[in-house]
Amino acid sequence: MGSRTNKATHRYQAPKGTRDFDPDAMAVRRHIQGAWHRASIDHGFDEVDGPTFEHLDLYTVKSGDEIVSELFSFRRAGGDVDYALRPEFTPTLARMIAARGASLPIPVKWFSIPTLFRAERPQRGRLREHVQWNVDVVGSGGPVFDAEVITTAIDGLARLGLTPEQVQVKISHRQVVASLLSSLGVSDSDVPKAFQLIDHRDRIPPDVFATKANEIGLSPDQMTLFDQIVQAAQSIGGGDQNLPDVPGLPKESLGAFEEIRDELVARDADAWCHFDLGIVRGLAYYTGLVFEIHETSGAERAVAGGGRYDKLVELFGGPSMPACGFGMGDVVLGLVLEDNGLIEPSKLKPQPDVFLISDGSALAESTLISLAAELRRQGLHVRYSYKSTRNVGKLLGEAGKANARKALILGSELEAGQITVKDLDAGTQNEIALSDLSSIL
Repeated sequence: MGSRTNKATHRYQAPKGTRDFDPDAMAVRRHIQGAWHRASIDHGFDEVDGPTFEHLDLYTVKSGDEIVSELFSFRRAGGDVDYALRPEFTPTLARMIAARGASLPIPVKWFSIPTLFRAERPQRGRLREHVQWNVDVVGSGGPVFDAEVITTAIDGLARLGLTPEQVQVKISHRQVVASLLSSLGVSDSDVPKAFQLIDHRDRIPPDVFATKANEIGLSPDQMTLFDQIVQAAQSIGGGDQNLPDVPGLPKESLGAFEEIRDELVARDADAWCHFDLGIVRGLAYYTGLVFEIHETSGAERAVAGGGRYDKLVELFGGPSMPACGFGMGDVVLGLVLEDNGLIEPSKLKPQPDVFLISDGSALAESTLISLAAELRRQGLHVRYSYKSTRNVGKLLGEAGKANARKALILGSELEAGQITVKDLDAGTQNEIALSDLSSIL
C-alpha cells in the first residue's frame, strides 16, 4: 500500500496525480475558468453540472467493462451498488437529457466546468484529477452547430491570449476516414479497431503499430498511401474557395468538409482550422465530424477534443437526438499558456481597490477598521496591513506587492477631516476631504 506521508518528515503529501492550488495556482485556475465561462455565456450556452460520482454502469454501458480499470470505482459498505467518480461529463449530460426528453427546448445548448477523475498513471499533461470545460449542442445537427461548437472553443482560447499561430483546430470526419480505410482493404468490422489504432499512433512504438496495422489489413505500403492521402487532405481549409482533388479520396467525400469550411469562414474562424484525416478520436460514440485542438509546436498533448455523437442520448434511454460537443482540460491548456508566456499569476490575482495604511497614531488606528468596513459595504475590495509599524514606506511596499490600485494613508491630517490618497499606478499623491473619498474611489 502506497504511503500518504513522507517517512523522513512525517508530513502528509497530496495524492499522486493531483494538485494543490495555492493563491498563485488558484488565480491561474480562475483565470482559465473565467475565459471558458464568458465564452460559453456569450455564445448562448447555459451552465449545468451533475454529481461527482455516478453509477458505474453509466460508463460501462458505453465503453464496456474494460473501462473499470481506468476509473476510481467503489461500493458503499454494506451496499450492493457500484459507483465511480466521473471520468468525463458526456455520459452525465446524456443521462440528464434522456431523463427530460421532449420537454427540453431544442436545441439544448449546455456547458459545464466539472472536476473529473481518471485512475491512470500520471504523466505530463494528464493527471488523475483535472478540471474540464464541456460544451454541447443537443437536438440539432448539421455543420451550423458543428461550427458553433468549434468557434466557442476558439473564443475561449482567444480570450486567454492564444492565436492561430499558437493553436490549431484539426478537423476530420469519421465516415470519410472509414470510407478511405475500406478502400485500402480494411473490413467494416475492423474499422473501429483501425480508428483506435490511428488515434494511439503517436503513443506506441512504430514496430508495434506496424504489427497491429497488419492484423487489420493495412500493410506498410497501404499505411504509406494512407499517410499520403492524409497529407494531401490537409490542404483543405484556411478559407480556400475551391477544394482540391485528393488522390485516393472520393470527391463526394469532400462535401462534408466543404460545408463546415464555409460555416467557419462565415464566422471568421477559418484561420484557426485545417483538415486532418489523421484525427479520428478513439471513442466509439463519435458518429461524424471530429476535431482536436493542438498547439502548433507539437510539444504537448491535444488541448481539446470533440465531435458529433448522434446516438449517445438514445443509448441512455432517451429519444434519438443529434449532438455535438467538446471537452477541454485545464492541465494541457495551462502548460500551453505557460509555454507561450501568457501566465503571470501576480497579475491574475484579484486587485485590491484600496490598501489602508495607518501611521500608527491613535486616531489613525481607531479610524482604519471602521473605514475598511464602510468601504467594503460600498462594494470595494479593501486590504490593510496587520503589521505593527509606523514605517509608512514599508507599508506602501506591502500595498504595491498586493497590486492595490490606491493606498489610503491615515495620519495626523485626519484631525482636519483629510486623508492622503496615493495612486500606486501613476505614482501621484493628493490630500482630499474624507467626506469626498467615496466619490473619488
